[in-house]
Amino acid sequence: MKYFETEKVELKEKINDQLAKEIEAFLNTDGGVIYIGVADDGQVVGIEQLDLTLRKISDIISDQIEPNAIECVKPEVVFEDFKVLIKINITKGFASLYCIKKYGFSANGCHVRVGTTCKSMTLEMIKERFEKGIVNYDLMIKTPSYYGDISFSKLKMLLLESGYHIEDESFEKNFKLRTLDGNYNYLAELLSDSNMISLIFAKFKGLTKATYSERTDYGNQCFVLAYEKMKGRLEIENICKTITSVRPRKDIFLYDFDAVNEALINAIVHNDYRITSPLVSFFDDRLEIISHGGLPAGLSKEEFFKGISKPRNEQLSEIFKRLGIVEQTGHGIPTIIKKYGREAFDIKDNYINVIIPFNKEVLANHGAISGAISGVDSGLNENENAILNVIKTNPSISAKDLSISLSIPFRSVQRYISNLKEKGIIERVGSNKSGYWKVIK
Repeated sequence: MKYFETEKVELKEKINDQLAKEIEAFLNTDGGVIYIGVADDGQVVGIEQLDLTLRKISDIISDQIEPNAIECVKPEVVFEDFKVLIKINITKGFASLYCIKKYGFSANGCHVRVGTTCKSMTLEMIKERFEKGIVNYDLMIKTPSYYGDISFSKLKMLLLESGYHIEDESFEKNFKLRTLDGNYNYLAELLSDSNMISLIFAKFKGLTKATYSERTDYGNQCFVLAYEKMKGRLEIENICKTITSVRPRKDIFLYDFDAVNEALINAIVHNDYRITSPLVSFFDDRLEIISHGGLPAGLSKEEFFKGISKPRNEQLSEIFKRLGIVEQTGHGIPTIIKKYGREAFDIKDNYINVIIPFNKEVLANHGAISGAISGVDSGLNENENAILNVIKTNPSISAKDLSISLSIPFRSVQRYISNLKEKGIIERVGSNKSGYWKVIK
């Protein structure tokens, strides 16, 4: 078979520096196909290093094009004349305007497909798209969900508790939980009562990721609840040293919780979930909170450090605002900088990592942090301490599951939980069926 270049087909014998531009041009036009392993004259030559070529294509898609185009660009392996080819299938982009990251939204960065070539967009064309509001970075509402079991009882409960009146008939429309063709979108999946989206707390022994101490997933549920549970876990981990030689006594904490909470909120609200979910990593000397996607296109580092907000997931941010989790004051990043400086941010093209160093005085007082959560409260009996430590790592666990995991009779577990509540150590947030345990002290 012989191939021919058209306005919808591009032929490449092998990958070169033009591939990102050609993909981006198809995204900005009406989509198309790029064959790798076919010469300019249409003859099939094949690919020798298939795995390496696929990795290079994946890196180009995720690292060189803005906004993220993973959902619109799908490479596949095909066989022709006993040779291996790669066919890159490109649909018209959800965002309607894409660019080469290193050039941004400029004539050098934005292209369209004209005939069999790529042409730079004029500044007038780029400006017109912006002014008409064609550019929409909130791809969560345009990307379809691939998870079937979607319901919103927990989100509705949280909104009702925040004072919002819920109309079931218009709820999904008001919160933009469906795509234009009527299917649930990725935002709906993220906010659903159950899903397949993780929010991992990983604890490591030492200063590297060589040895796991613990891995807890607070996701797979409405991400507002996932945030609350991760926040509660970070509150628990924030041990302190009490100085009693001064009056009033002074508590010095492992880290500034307000700064850490702002970093967590930003990671969840601004993360590009089509890449992967945010991750919280706990080491012996620091805490790291990483989100994916880098800075939104058009937002410089200086603007970022000044607290200028340009949400990647605008509707998710709006829901967090309605629940009182996010404010519109833009003080989140400045709060972190005030406490830990700009050096707390490791900003790359495809991720932002916030690195929070632990207070050395608290470290010296407590020793290694990797086992801090499993401490013993001398005011509790052995079974109460055991229940408390399980609740710290799994706030959603039921009394029945506590009974099974600890081999303690169910009625005894209920009594111990009642004691912990009376002592002001834990409280129940939400219902017995869908709520979770919050450790107060």
